[in-house]
Amino acid sequence: MRQLCSHSSQIVHKSPATEDLRVFTVVVRKASFGEAATELGASPAYVSKRIRLLEQELGVKLLHRTTRRVAVTEEGERVFQWAQRILDDMDQLLQEVAVTRREPRGQLRVSSSFGFGRQIVAPAMSRLVAQHAGLQVRLEVFDRLVDVAGEGFDLDVRVGDEIAPHLIARRLADNHRVLCAAPAYLARHGSPRTLADLPGHDCLVIKERDHPFGVWRLRGGAMDETVKVRGPLSANNGEMVVQWAVDGRGIALRSLWDVGAHLRAGRLVQVLPDWRQEANVWAVYPTRLDRSAKVRVCVEFLEAYFRQEWERLRG
Repeated sequence: MRQLCSHSSQIVHKSPATEDLRVFTVVVRKASFGEAATELGASPAYVSKRIRLLEQELGVKLLHRTTRRVAVTEEGERVFQWAQRILDDMDQLLQEVAVTRREPRGQLRVSSSFGFGRQIVAPAMSRLVAQHAGLQVRLEVFDRLVDVAGEGFDLDVRVGDEIAPHLIARRLADNHRVLCAAPAYLARHGSPRTLADLPGHDCLVIKERDHPFGVWRLRGGAMDETVKVRGPLSANNGEMVVQWAVDGRGIALRSLWDVGAHLRAGRLVQVLPDWRQEANVWAVYPTRLDRSAKVRVCVEFLEAYFRQEWERLRG
């Protein structure tokens, strides 16, 4: 902290509040007071007040404000770099204390995809916070791949095996996707006999996170094949695609946890059962588990949760 203060002759014997530094770093990262307020769960007026107090405390102007954006001053850039280090050190201190006590504390920011996040991750997080009174979980769902560290998340729970090599990941559960359709659709159009038949069918195409649109990569035994499919209906949400499949609108490629109940009830029928798409469930995080009690506890909880619940979830 003394080194931060030495960068300006006006910053002498000052001790900016940790909360003000945290608010400032979020404003810089979002380049917006409004978006920073949304992330922090506060009002824009509160964010503006904390930045004003921080500027008064340090005696420098940190941000240039316009009607459209927020720009960081030269002094602000310097303070931002030091603020990140200070906050990281503070978080590390708190986490080390939490590890010692074996009890996670503070806010855990978790991301996931729309359908899996709502149906599977949300109930799991509800159970997690019931077991750990000092933990607060903020779950956000997206239709795109999340930059875990860059967007300030502690953990991303994702379906699919394509994970960048620089990320740290742990497999939480085995999973795969199957091809399925309603009996009514198959009665009208017939059942595909080979993968080569799929382009001639109405396929329910989904664009979800990092999955390529209209390209189904399937495995049959030791063989891997890629099929380009299309159809009159497409979406960026798996729940809608499942409903369309149940309505008899085409063939879907969905995870067993998503369609297991429909398959058991006969609302959907698996087609080309020798072919599947690997789509395991992973926890992806930016730092090692031994550095964060709250992430470690969450990952271990999810592993146990899926062991106990997975057969029921997949049907």
